[in-house]
Amino acid sequence: MRSLHPLDTRLRIRQRFFLIAALAGSIWFFSGEFAEAASTGAFAAEQTNIRQILDDAGLIGIVLIVLSVAMLALIVEHLISFRRTALMPSGLAEEVHQSLKQGQINQAKQICQERPSFLSHVLSSGLEEMNYGYTAVEKSMEDSSTEQSARLFRKIEFLSVIGTIAPMLGLLGTVWGLMIAFQEFELKTKPDISDLAPGIRKAMVTTLMGLSVAVPSLAAFALFRTRIDGLVAESSLMAEHVFSDFKHSLVQREKRLSTKPRESKPASAQDAPRPAPARAKREEPS
Repeated sequence: MRSLHPLDTRLRIRQRFFLIAALAGSIWFFSGEFAEAASTGAFAAEQTNIRQILDDAGLIGIVLIVLSVAMLALIVEHLISFRRTALMPSGLAEEVHQSLKQGQINQAKQICQERPSFLSHVLSSGLEEMNYGYTAVEKSMEDSSTEQSARLFRKIEFLSVIGTIAPMLGLLGTVWGLMIAFQEFELKTKPDISDLAPGIRKAMVTTLMGLSVAVPSLAAFALFRTRIDGLVAESSLMAEHVFSDFKHSLVQREKRLSTKPRESKPASAQDAPRPAPARAKREEPS
């Protein structure tokens, strides 16, 4: 079974903490009443509170509020997790670089283990392949960077999912509310067009709630995606800079080996060419 990287363990603990905090906040939020006088719009004529909104929205409204609480928890957690200092701790690249210049590879590995982060994971994968040349180091760091960035992108996918399904749920609630409103309007003996307005107003509540959840969720998803792209690219460049001296040393070694003249051995007396033996003249018989 594959062991979890210390960075993954820290992220999971942080996610659980924020989910518990979000759940506690939602319980506190629903325990009290929210009342204010709206000065404009369709709610200008009455005092509204959270219970009335929940009554108008129904079960779908409760689901949307739960999604909004989860969205806020994810945004706060991502703001903390996707900081520059969290993915690229200050001084880490310089310490590893100095250790490599001194030839202390084990010390460089120990530094990466003591400061778990995106950059340390990429550097650790490169340190493990130093015995096989810079090409293997570069390939290992690229694979590690791709794997770690994919994990970060999977984390923010939850915001994209919330932003996608929230307006769909709001539209579902609106359609259901309109069906109920028209059914009640149809059952009245002398229906008036004004009797249809309260039902339509209640039906539009879920659409408003769905859009209120979807807009900030998709905006946060785009923001975090851009931030991840920038930090991943910067981390990859920093990791290559850490191994720049190692790369240059290998290049210089290859140049010396290719330009080194071959030593020619002096020819010995035994190796000198021997003269061909003279042919004896054959005597002709008289």
